[in-house]
Amino acid sequence: MEGALGDGASDSILFSKWRSDFSRKFQYYLDRSTPHPVGRWLGTLAVAAIYVLRVYFVQGFYIVSYGLGIYVLNLLIGFLSPMVDPELEVLEGASLPTRGSDEFKPFIRRLPEFKFWYSITKALCVAFVMTFFSIFDVPVFWPILLFYWVVLFVLTMKRQILHMIKYKYVPFSMGKQRYGGKKTAASSSASMD
Repeated sequence: MEGALGDGASDSILFSKWRSDFSRKFQYYLDRSTPHPVGRWLGTLAVAAIYVLRVYFVQGFYIVSYGLGIYVLNLLIGFLSPMVDPELEVLEGASLPTRGSDEFKPFIRRLPEFKFWYSITKALCVAFVMTFFSIFDVPVFWPILLFYWVVLFVLTMKRQILHMIKYKYVPFSMGKQRYGGKKTAASSSASMD
């Protein structure tokens, strides 16, 4: 009797060790991918293409695709939104700078780019695995789902863009801002000659 319990305990320890090693290696590769956003997004694009091809050739799993689309839309809203909502700050008295003399506050996303990428990639992998189980292949008229998702996307993005315009923030930066610097008196007199 004790031998059977001992075997189960050793199997449990082996599985725990394997899981710990796998988790450590996975985290190592995730950390190594952090400074390479272009490569990460190209990999996610490849996973998305494989998923789309799978759904196209199987001719099904439209509910899974619709759920994936809603989830990605939700992630996109978090990616485009500031960490602190300006509408709530106005109620509390603090707000984003509106004049040049106001204090500079950098744009901080509610959902950072790495977490955005990681969540989308995980969602695509889960949706891909779901396409191998017929229980998730619910028969629906897919054009209605597609139309409804497009309407949701347009209305959500319209609201988000109006929010950006109202509170004057841009969630994207195009690298480090460069300044011309001061012109010296010698360079300005040389240009007059």
